[in-house]
Amino acid sequence: MSGTRQWPALLNPPMRDDLLALLAANFPDVAIPPTARATLSRLVTVRQWPRGAVVFSPGQPTTALYGVLSGEIEIRFVTVDGAVSVVDHVPAPRLFGLASFASGVPSSYEAVARRPTRLAVFGATAYATLLEEVPGIARALLAELARRHGETLRLLEAARHSSAIERLTLALAQLQSDGRVLRTDARGWRWLRSTQAELAALAGLSRQTVNELMTALAHQGRLRPGYGGLWLPPP
Repeated sequence: MSGTRQWPALLNPPMRDDLLALLAANFPDVAIPPTARATLSRLVTVRQWPRGAVVFSPGQPTTALYGVLSGEIEIRFVTVDGAVSVVDHVPAPRLFGLASFASGVPSSYEAVARRPTRLAVFGATAYATLLEEVPGIARALLAELARRHGETLRLLEAARHSSAIERLTLALAQLQSDGRVLRTDARGWRWLRSTQAELAALAGLSRQTVNELMTALAHQGRLRPGYGGLWLPPP
């Protein structure tokens, strides 16, 4: 059985600096006009979800577009018999829930706070403000939807036709495109925050297979495992 949905604490007023940083991270080429900034600061609420709290569940309409300000959201599918399959982790400063909210179609997945998580909540009025008062935002949102759709199709294709190492490579590429590379050392090696369980879920592989592949890649000097993530060589 999936987690129990909880109503989060409302944090008022919204933290304007965090909100602007969230928008800038997701839409770096879009300028937010001052009037729209003021309106969004008033309309966008910021809420705190405790660890394990359900933001929304499968089959429910998504009533807002969400942005992670701190913490992390786990995206997972829940089968009829209660089995859970984790497909993604959404860290700050990423958006989620866009497809269901924009289309009005009930969500096909469950979003759960992986740790205490603070979210910016763009309700219908705030979302309309984004589209109507921020030039270029609609095109940017459409591009983001297309990118995520393409990544999903590539993973589905990999699950059906690609070898295990190709599927793992695609999963690593997806995490990199999602901004999970947190730092680079003096030699150019990049620290990617992830876990074997997350990589296994994204690649459609068992944890044992992922462990064997990572051990082989480490012996070849193509990655270096670490606590809470791994080091990737310079591109």
